[in-house]
Amino acid sequence: MLTFARDGAERFPLAAMDVLEDIEAIASGLAPDRAGIRLHGFAELAALLAPGAAIGGVAAGVMGRAARPVRAILFDKTATANWSLGWHQDRTIVVAERRDVDGYGPWTIKAGLLHVAPPIHLLARMVTLRVHLDAVADDNAPLLIAPGSHRAGRVAEEDIDSMVGACGIATCLAERGDIWLYATPILHASEAAVRPRRRRVLQVDYAAEDLPDGLEWLGV
Repeated sequence: MLTFARDGAERFPLAAMDVLEDIEAIASGLAPDRAGIRLHGFAELAALLAPGAAIGGVAAGVMGRAARPVRAILFDKTATANWSLGWHQDRTIVVAERRDVDGYGPWTIKAGLLHVAPPIHLLARMVTLRVHLDAVADDNAPLLIAPGSHRAGRVAEEDIDSMVGACGIATCLAERGDIWLYATPILHASEAAVRPRRRRVLQVDYAAEDLPDGLEWLGV
């Protein structure tokens, strides 16, 4: 049972700001990627995201001590990498190996990692955290969400615009060290920055349950 704001998103300050320097050290050796860098196999990062640590503790606060990080992506928008992303739901998870399980599919491979679309009820019990390494003003591509849209289940592509219209739009501004937590299926988007400057965000999905029939989370 998730226990946070009814509109599906909530802002938290990071308790230990030195964690940001640890994340920056990990990110410093990564090549930039326009669509976001999927992170896996970094023991230092896994420790920072564990439920007893500063970042993972935010997830554990709303979903319990069983919360665990199951996917991490670093977004790094700059003046030369200033993309936009239309309204959508995050609909895939990363697993260790393929197993044919009812309700799971289609399967895709992104950045060498195996992704699958699970049933919407699984996504509805997950949360996503966005850890801001840089401040995000309204002219620097803040996250946009449609409040309450996470309660609509899986939204068909042709119904997304009308759902956003019905829910309205909230802008998730942030200071360095802020964490935005939202229900994973919430409709969200990001426009290109009006005044582009560095906007680094570590996005982490958390789950608190095992997968069925031999499927296993890959984790971070």
